[in-house]
Amino acid sequence: MRLRPGGCGCHGPPASKIAKTVKPSAAKDDKRIGKMNVPAKQATLSFYKERLLRVLVHIQQHLDEPLALEELARLACLAPHHFHHLFTGMLGESLGSHVRRLRLERAASRLKLTETPVVQVAFEAAYETHEAFTRAFHKAFGLSPAQFRRRNGVSARIQIPSGVHYQQQKRPGRFRAAQLEDKTMNVTIKNLKPMRVAFMRHVGPYNQAGKTWERFAMFLGKEGLLGSSPQFIGISHDDPAVTPPDKTRYDACVPVDEKFRASGDIGVQVIPGGDYAMLTHFGPYEKLGESYAKLLGQWLPRSGRRLRATPCLEIYLNSPENTEPEDLVTDIHAPLETN
Repeated sequence: MRLRPGGCGCHGPPASKIAKTVKPSAAKDDKRIGKMNVPAKQATLSFYKERLLRVLVHIQQHLDEPLALEELARLACLAPHHFHHLFTGMLGESLGSHVRRLRLERAASRLKLTETPVVQVAFEAAYETHEAFTRAFHKAFGLSPAQFRRRNGVSARIQIPSGVHYQQQKRPGRFRAAQLEDKTMNVTIKNLKPMRVAFMRHVGPYNQAGKTWERFAMFLGKEGLLGSSPQFIGISHDDPAVTPPDKTRYDACVPVDEKFRASGDIGVQVIPGGDYAMLTHFGPYEKLGESYAKLLGQWLPRSGRRLRATPCLEIYLNSPENTEPEDLVTDIHAPLETN
């Protein structure tokens, strides 16, 4: 889902100035999550389930149409950069996987209930070739489309924990939200002060963001802005699971004082302060999406807290240039509304 770190394809910062155990210094009032008020937790879970249910109904009603991420996020009243992680975490499957599965379930129903040629069923399921449809159908149902049509007693549904399936007439009225996979998930609420940062924007595949960090670090070094333990921050504006790789946006950031001025490719922005839910991700950057889905899609709906529309932050505590992928440490910060 994300990139493979290492070499010039790394996602994170350069190794020359980063320490393995650097911790963010801009936080105050750290609060460990204890037992939340049960009604508050249930209300938050219902709040996010209701928002995603609007999306699930829309998808079923427009299964043959292009489903733009921005439109679905708007229906859920969520920022696009939060929507997909929350959807994946709560439904237990990505948005793309959900749509493909519903189309395959509809195809299975049509194979059973109609005499529509397999090739036409394949095209209706958004597959460009009969061969691609047959491979996907066999992987899902264990039978080829022709075998499935001939065999009695086989279900046209693919097992999924959410319980959401293709329904020709009825609209989905509810779904089962994914349970917390890790009951001991160590989430901390941090209150961050606003941070003024210099940044360099990268547009393109995340696995090429290392080149942007290299250029950015050279500039910072010449300006004398790399101290003994600078803080390296990443802001991912798009999810590569749903946004074309050449359009994904990522900001490489380092805090600066009020004297610093934007110049050329280097801009200045202020990262908003306030409460953030922080989860430490251990391991390769390519698996960051899994931690985002757990934090936003599993922990958040049961936390009694709600998301702000601003992007999440990644604070890198070591570098892929001198650290094995499995030893990388990244603090993910999700912005929360004031409680």
